[in-house]
Amino acid sequence: MSEQKMFKALVTAEQRGAYSVLQDGVELPAVITGKLAGEAVSRLDFPVVGDEVEVSLHDGGAKAVIHGVLPRRTLLLRKGLGAAGDAQPLAANVDKVFIVMGLDGNYNIARLERLLTAAWDSGALPVVALTKKDLCPPEELAARLDAVALAAPGARVLCLSSLSGEGVAEVEGELAGGARCCFVGSSGAGKSTLLNRLAGRTAALTGEVRENDSRGRHTTTARQLHCLPCGGQVIDTPGIREFGVAYAGEGLETSFSDIGALAAGCRFKDCSHTGEPGCAVAAALAAGTLTAERLKSYHKLRRETERHELRGDLKKRLAAKNRLKRFGRMARDIGEEKRRLRGG
Repeated sequence: MSEQKMFKALVTAEQRGAYSVLQDGVELPAVITGKLAGEAVSRLDFPVVGDEVEVSLHDGGAKAVIHGVLPRRTLLLRKGLGAAGDAQPLAANVDKVFIVMGLDGNYNIARLERLLTAAWDSGALPVVALTKKDLCPPEELAARLDAVALAAPGARVLCLSSLSGEGVAEVEGELAGGARCCFVGSSGAGKSTLLNRLAGRTAALTGEVRENDSRGRHTTTARQLHCLPCGGQVIDTPGIREFGVAYAGEGLETSFSDIGALAAGCRFKDCSHTGEPGCAVAAALAAGTLTAERLKSYHKLRRETERHELRGDLKKRLAAKNRLKRFGRMARDIGEEKRRLRGG
């Protein structure tokens, strides 16, 4: 049997195991081989939008079969839902991750910090796109922009209105030169409205937003790549109500680089910033140069990622279990010694 001829293609859409790929300028429906599915250890082994893949063509070039995923430059992940919490890939090979957040009731600094951590960890460059400027009370705008700047050190922050067009040119500038980007954010953040403005057409459906919490329905149900007139590419993703951070090694430290800079002045190198003497982070908190909310978010994300790592690393789980056993034995020994001294 002659070997199948392989071609490179770009995954442009994904929904429930069905794919679309762009091969030589033509978009084709695609499926994965049984071998690729059978050898997959986790969701990370399956194609995701933005992946470059090897395909064979069938039915006169009208369909494609995906045989393998080529090495990725960047990969945006979130922690999956459920007890297992396996990492779920959202987009691959993107240059920038646009974190879209509305300046209305959608505004949420804690969620922004989570998304920034994942964006930095992906290897791509985060950009914060604050939409719905027209819906933000003027007296609150400056304070909200200051809070975002504090939460997003090292990331560019854009403020815009997709309806009026104010600030949209700055987004187009970020997409210039054929940059491939990804839009992430919660339902009602304005991702689809911004995408339609950039595309100059209805590229994505938009839905109504509830007045009480500024949340919208999931109008985007599949991940899809859109080629825009400005030359850039945008991968649109469904709205995310909850975003668990899957892996946040350097991403956590980069996203909270302000706390990292303070920690360099702590007396102890392994300071946990939870009450140790000589803690520079605690000193900044007392002086008012660091907010309690910012430090709380840092601790919460660190605990979350450590728990995730323990679940995925048998050696770490065993080490943690042994530490608990040693602590239990020590507590029992102390109790027995106290009883002995009391003559019990």
